[in-house]
Order: sequence, then C-alpha cells, then structure tokens
Amino acid sequence: MTTWRTRIEPFTRPLFFLWSRMNRGMTLGVRAITTDDQGRILLVKHTYLHGWWLPGGGVDRGETTHKAVVRELREEAGIIAKSEPRLLSLHSNERFFPGDHVAVFHIDRFEVGERTSHGEIAETGWFAPDALPDDTTKATRARIAEFMGYAPSSPDW
Repeated sequence: MTTWRTRIEPFTRPLFFLWSRMNRGMTLGVRAITTDDQGRILLVKHTYLHGWWLPGGGVDRGETTHKAVVRELREEAGIIAKSEPRLLSLHSNERFFPGDHVAVFHIDRFEVGERTSHGEIAETGWFAPDALPDDTTKATRARIAEFMGYAPSSPDW
C-alpha cells in the first residue's frame, strides 16, 4: 500500500537526517526481536516506509537503550515488556546514515495492550522466522537470521 507519507519520505528523510546530525554527533536506535510462545516474531509496517521491520526507533536524550526499546514496543505494537530486554547485538548503520548505530534486543515475556502511537504504524503481524513476508527488509531478515543462529552477527546494519 502506497500512502502519501510513503511517497514523500524520500524527500523528508534528508531533512530529518540533517536535523538529527545538527542536534547530535551520533545517533542511536533500538530494534526488538519479540517472540511469542509459538516462536513467531513481531514485525511492523510503517505508514511512511516500505516493507516489514522489527519494531523500534530512536533513543531519546537521557533515555537508556533498554527503556527506549520498551517504549518503542509499547508505542508501535502495544507490547508491554514483562522481562528485561536482553541485548543481542550492536550494529553500525554507516552505509545508510553515517554515525548511526542500532542496538538489537530480545523480549520474550510480555502482555499485549494498546498502541500509544497513532498514525505511525499501518500494520503489525506475527511471523514464523522461516515464513517472513516477501517485503521484509534486508536488515530485518539479517537480524532474524542472526538471532536464529543461521548466520553470524554482523557489525554492519
């Protein structure tokens, strides 16, 4: 589904990057591999990006990565973590955005509540690791393969 937000994203992203770079020399993001009792993994579809992604986002000033991933899961998918997020890996996103880094966490104990972010997420879904949607992003596929032990962890996003 192509929305107006998806169409303008290629033009607004450079402005966002410029603003981010002016406000901080390095950026830090988080992504969550959230697994249910059937071994499925939670993915989200944004209203402004193509494909399926691991839930996550930027770490706010003064916020820990652990708190950020818990917050992002609640905002984007209504997932309320009931266990401490476990850090899986840290990646450099230099190819896409110089100075950007992404921490990937695993959460397997949670409750489902209401999403607190409205207008950002078009769809959420639970998928078996070997049956991901065709339009799952390359980085999402790589992080899931690493988590499942199918591939070694890469330092690059």
